[in-house]
Amino acid sequence: MLTTIVAFAFVLGVLVFVHELGHFLAAKRVGIRVLKFQLGFNPTIFSFRYGDTEYGIGALPLGGYVKMAGESTEEERAGHPDEFLSKSKWQRFQVLIMGPVMNLILAVVVLAVVLYQGAEVPAHLDQPPVVGRVATGSPAEQAGLMPGDRITSVSGSRTNTWQDFEIAIGTRPNRETTIGYVRNGVEGTKTVTPRLLPNTRFEIGEIGVLPDVHPRVWPAINKDGPGDRAGIKVGDVVISVNGQTVTYPEDVIALISKSADQPVTMIVQRGEEPIEIHVTPEKRGDKGALGVYLRPATRSVRPGVFEALTMSVRENVAGAGLIFRTVWGLLTRETSPTQLVGPLGIAQLSGEFARVGLIALLTLMANLSLNLGLVNLLPIPVLDGGHIFIMAIEGIARRDFSVRVKEKMLLAGFVVLMMLMVTVIYNDLTRISWIERLMPWRN
Repeated sequence: MLTTIVAFAFVLGVLVFVHELGHFLAAKRVGIRVLKFQLGFNPTIFSFRYGDTEYGIGALPLGGYVKMAGESTEEERAGHPDEFLSKSKWQRFQVLIMGPVMNLILAVVVLAVVLYQGAEVPAHLDQPPVVGRVATGSPAEQAGLMPGDRITSVSGSRTNTWQDFEIAIGTRPNRETTIGYVRNGVEGTKTVTPRLLPNTRFEIGEIGVLPDVHPRVWPAINKDGPGDRAGIKVGDVVISVNGQTVTYPEDVIALISKSADQPVTMIVQRGEEPIEIHVTPEKRGDKGALGVYLRPATRSVRPGVFEALTMSVRENVAGAGLIFRTVWGLLTRETSPTQLVGPLGIAQLSGEFARVGLIALLTLMANLSLNLGLVNLLPIPVLDGGHIFIMAIEGIARRDFSVRVKEKMLLAGFVVLMMLMVTVIYNDLTRISWIERLMPWRN
């Protein structure tokens, strides 16, 4: 629990600080007097004054704000040139846009730092989605998809890589979806309904198609263990166990575990040659074991500084595309709102990623910073993007809206945000098992 709280405070604190710092620096640059810079919402528990600005920390660590002189149409204005509303629309635009921009910059920089550390990534993700295996009883099998099919689109969206495919399917659980594919040079379509990915709190779709990759024996084999005695070598690629094609180490483990003291036949790839190996897993407890270590099919990523930055930009652009598709899907009811995550969910994720390590937590921070930056650009009154949208309309109309009209627009935006907040908090609560058990309509 302590790890979760500390990790959540760290991630949220950095994101909010960077966002508000963008507004603060832009305001100072165009000559706007900043009255207060605060992390966290009131009541203020600590503050100090430096120059014209009071710097503080609030008791509720779920946001922050920069208060500028003459910012609100409701407060009394002196008409001084250092007030927000005394500045031109272009200057006010710079102040409003810099908060989200700083979050986007943070996302690129942090992810570049993560990528620069190097990593092992799944080998198939950047490859074309050619089906290697179809899970028995899966939606894909029921729809008639077969090994060798090249999936070209999901619900009309092109899928050039396995990553494109997994994202497209993952965002459509329990929704009828059209799959475009090519089989033996002939194009076709299948209709399939992705099922929920098991063993996860989040609603992620999958249809049971797997890439043509296989686990590798690495980095060692227990000396004189069943695998060693049968002739399995480090570096062997495991193709099948008892005739069942395997894709991930978990597949091999599941098949071997239920075969204690029973001979099994494995096909492994060694160099260019497939080799048939007969081995009897030894019984350990109530499960079978070979005494070999397995790793998934991965490739090493060890970029330089410039390459890491380029990769980060590319990954963030792809992530932005997914966010925009999700928002559009919510508007068109193609995406279920149950996929949204709120503050409780982010806190849980922060704790889980923190326990994995700092690099994992930074990866989460980069993703959240991208989301925060883009969501704040949405044209919803109350958000930065909403204020920019109102200014844009005023510019087109060549007149400013009345205070009453702006108040109504801001109230509408506030209602939308409150509805969204209620939705995401409800989603978060349903992902906590003991709370979900208290919801009879979900049982």
